[in-house]
Amino acid sequence: MDLFDAAVTTPDGRPDVRDGAPLAVRMRPRSLDEVAGQDHLLAPGSPLRRLVSPAEEARRAAPSSVVLWGPPGTGKTTLAYLVAAAAGRRFVELSGVTSGVKDVRAVVEDARRRLATGGAETVLFIDEVHRFSSTQQDALLPSVENRWVTLVAATTENPSFSVVSPLLSRSLLLTLRPLTDGDVRTLVRRAVTDERGLAGAVTLEEEAEEHLVRLAGGDARKALTILEAAAGAVLDGYPGPGAATVDLATVERAVDVAAVRYDRAGDQHYDVASAFIKSMRGSDVDAALHYLARMVVAGEDPRFIARRIVIAAAEEVGMADPSALQTAVAAAQAVQLIGMPEARIVLAEAVVHVATAPKSNASYSAVDAAIADVRAGRVGTVPAHLRDAHYAGAERVGHGQGYRYAHDEPHAVAAQQYLPDELRGARYYAPSDRGYERQVAERLARIREVLDQA
Repeated sequence: MDLFDAAVTTPDGRPDVRDGAPLAVRMRPRSLDEVAGQDHLLAPGSPLRRLVSPAEEARRAAPSSVVLWGPPGTGKTTLAYLVAAAAGRRFVELSGVTSGVKDVRAVVEDARRRLATGGAETVLFIDEVHRFSSTQQDALLPSVENRWVTLVAATTENPSFSVVSPLLSRSLLLTLRPLTDGDVRTLVRRAVTDERGLAGAVTLEEEAEEHLVRLAGGDARKALTILEAAAGAVLDGYPGPGAATVDLATVERAVDVAAVRYDRAGDQHYDVASAFIKSMRGSDVDAALHYLARMVVAGEDPRFIARRIVIAAAEEVGMADPSALQTAVAAAQAVQLIGMPEARIVLAEAVVHVATAPKSNASYSAVDAAIADVRAGRVGTVPAHLRDAHYAGAERVGHGQGYRYAHDEPHAVAAQQYLPDELRGARYYAPSDRGYERQVAERLARIREVLDQA
């Protein structure tokens, strides 16, 4: 079968969007010039251009292994097809979900036999390579080093975390950027008019096009899938003549809701979680609730979300509002008690509290400063009057002598030294003037006046 299947048509010549290859497959670019949105990879003389070039000298200068990293629907599979189509290379596709080492070895052995007998080169495309285990990925190394195959591996996850180092170091990493709305719009319009696509069988109203592009979220495959469903709906039973019209209502019926661009196991997981925390830190409660909603809709473990809120309450709010940590901990406990979907309400309450609370990282900074001193060796000896005196013979070595019981002193603050001599006068905690911590700062100033008299 040709890599770029022609559209299946009905007896009257209309493209049949109900049968045959999907629209996204039929509209797969035949050349790099048709690729949308990846201009940074397509410059003359670029490694990708050399891979696709039919010239022998260009292919020899091209890398033998490429890792394509990018969001869904940005063209990773398309580029793999183009690499294979160049100079008549043989194309073999494996999936990281369904394939194993046995499948990889069978492809490589076949590729070696073909090379030995003067046959075509083989492009091995592995989709979702991040699904392969370390052992499975290691099995690819000999074929890459010996150029038995041209490996093109695609992943939606950061290769630094999902691809083993030996394979990554032997590969050219190409990062695909998300498609812009303009890129998606261009692809949709091409699919409406192109003979491989809908060949003008439908017209797309402007409002419907805008909605479709918005629903796609930068995913070309998703955009074409929605378009195909909408076109199928209006063409089914359409008597003609002329083109059928796809309006806004048709597009809305074709898809219930845009898929959330979030992957619990991938980069989106970390990106959304990071934005969630930073929004709470920045006191943007609306943004924090938005990222909370993205995690909830994507099916994120609510316990993971609750833990992030607890951390934010301690790290970002701190003593500016000590009750924020109480709310966060209570929310974490409630989430485990009641589960989803009701847990979303509890999480939202905690998010609102943390995001709108006054902020101070003084406690966080204080403990890190103290830890830094300890790790640097600034520890010193515990003052004798603070040492344990609850054992026989402690008094003979001076332990506990001269200790002043704080509760016997005015305001329960005793003017005595607590830090080791080497750290006397050290200041770790610097309270802010925000929220409750303003009161703490005022009291601490008076406390330190007394302690400094020691």
